Amino acid sequence: MTCLAAQASPELAEKSACLNCHAMDKKMVGPAFKDIAAKYKDRKDAQAYLAEKLTKGSSGVWGPVPMPGMPQLAAADVKTLVTWVLAQPGK
Repeated sequence: MTCLAAQASPELAEKSACLNCHAMDKKMVGPAFKDIAAKYKDRKDAQAYLAEKLTKGSSGVWGPVPMPGMPQLAAADVKTLVTWVLAQPGK
């Protein structure tokens, strides 16, 4: 990932409504980005797995509140967001 993409990710997360339910270091409606990074840090397919969850939505992984899918996001934006989330320092 380029430095430009890394710098753009917080803004992209805000523009994409991620920050309506997620925060960097605390649980809101959904888990904190740092907790997501920690949970999937050793998963070899984490990038593809989380990209699918972001695009199609998910339920039951982090509790009873479902995460709506974001199929309107461009594939490049999904990749940037997932890469950025996975780069967050874990617990």
